[in-house]
Amino acid sequence: MARILPAIALLLLSLTVQAQQSCAEALNTSVRKLHSQQILDLCALTQGKLTLVVNTASDCGYTPQFKALEALYQTYREDGLIVIGFPSNDFRQERDSESDTAEVCYVNYGVTFPMAATSSVKGEAANPVFQQLNQATEAPGWNFNKYLVSTDGREILHFESDDEPRGGKLEAVIRARLK
Repeated sequence: MARILPAIALLLLSLTVQAQQSCAEALNTSVRKLHSQQILDLCALTQGKLTLVVNTASDCGYTPQFKALEALYQTYREDGLIVIGFPSNDFRQERDSESDTAEVCYVNYGVTFPMAATSSVKGEAANPVFQQLNQATEAPGWNFNKYLVSTDGREILHFESDDEPRGGKLEAVIRARLK
């Protein structure tokens, strides 16, 4: 018994280290959920999943993409896709209050994928996720830029605002990665 306990402790430590190592660096953080005090542990939420990160805005010409992003999430979530939205007013098209932003997302578009609290996504004020994404690829030039983070976090692909969530190259890459 005296030898078993240290072996179990070593195994648990090893599993903990492996779990920490398998988290994508860009997603190794926590953020507050939109219009909530709940904290989203992005590492736990995305671990081992193909992750689509999107900077969003409620009053943008691309805002209807919420519907397609939700459909994408519903279609592929059982296969290992997670979508995470990051509302931002960096391009002056987000609502003034989080309750208004939440209404657009949850009520108007029926979003069920995780939405973070409103934050900056570009420049020095960017939230930690977008600081990493911006270094790995490029900062968003407008709302609804999409960043596809591989399951191991080693590859990040950037898609522009006008890349539709469904029926185009983004969905094709997602399908190929989930096979």
